[in-house]
Amino acid sequence: MKTRAFNIALPQELVQKIDEAARKEYRNRSEFIREAVLFRLQDLKSWERIFQAGKQAGKKLRIKSEADVDKIVYAYRHGRKSKKGRN
Repeated sequence: MKTRAFNIALPQELVQKIDEAARKEYRNRSEFIREAVLFRLQDLKSWERIFQAGKQAGKKLRIKSEADVDKIVYAYRHGRKSKKGRN
């Protein structure tokens, strides 16, 4: 793996917490931060897939606003059929 070093400024308290956690896992600071960044990037990718699925479902149900969602949820909770999404 090709690597690139760069400087980053973090609060001292956070650095101490990182060092403690890394030490408990028998890792160095760089390994710990690298893994944390990779996890966060994977998390963002997962959320993007979830939002895409939500957008597709919204199109399918012809939902155009949060007000439309509120109406569907209200109708569902009160046992009524809404005009959008529950025909």
